Amino acid sequence: MRSNAPIGVLDSGVGGLSVLKVLHQMLPQENFIYVGDTARTPYGSRSEAEIRQFVEEIISWLERQGVKQVVIACNTLTILGIDSLKKEHPFELIGMSKGEQLLLEASKKKKIGVFATQFTISTEAHKKAILAADSSAEVYPMACPKFVPLIEGEQFGDPAVAEAVAEYAAPLKEAGIDALILSCTHYPFIKDVVEAEFGEVVTVIDPAEATAKLSKDSLEVNGLLNNEEQGSVKICCTADLERVKRLAARMLPAEACQFQEISLIP
Repeated sequence: MRSNAPIGVLDSGVGGLSVLKVLHQMLPQENFIYVGDTARTPYGSRSEAEIRQFVEEIISWLERQGVKQVVIACNTLTILGIDSLKKEHPFELIGMSKGEQLLLEASKKKKIGVFATQFTISTEAHKKAILAADSSAEVYPMACPKFVPLIEGEQFGDPAVAEAVAEYAAPLKEAGIDALILSCTHYPFIKDVVEAEFGEVVTVIDPAEATAKLSKDSLEVNGLLNNEEQGSVKICCTADLERVKRLAARMLPAEACQFQEISLIP
């Protein structure tokens, strides 16, 4: 496998662009191909069998592009156990980190909040990971169903965003948390609003950093780090190309990216 082969990054929509941003910052010499399945998003209303089929189609498309690794930039897909697809492909699949070590390092009081989708909260995946690392920690999960529609609708300046953040933050502030993880890849789009609501007493963590570190470490171990000076970024979607361009511009410099609307089926 060539070291200058691209890294694939996938999501059901645009949330994974926040992960692509961190990957590109940590690995600027790498070539990236991002795929957002915007024609079929959201996956939340789909059956598990459908979701697995869709993800397999994206991974197979990326395989045809000659990728050397695929990062699954979605907490829901990671929790569903998409890692089980690893044995079917000749490259490594990297799922989203739960960020438990970053949280425990940031939290002096060991009172930790989790902002996530209802599905992610229902699995208790983050709570279990945090308590496995430190059984004395207190975990306060909060489902945030209003966030994704606001972000997908590009309502960033709308007072409804700050109102939703304040609503979900209130119980966690009352609990006295001092660290919070954004456990949905959409949420970093409004990280500034979340940080403003909690103030300096709470450290807000994006697990994309830990995920990017997993990607880098895997490439290093396998001798696949690219030695070129500057890599490339190609952002592909299955629908709504202009909207994807606008949202990508919030995460990455537009001049650094190529864009393409694609069909996943050959």
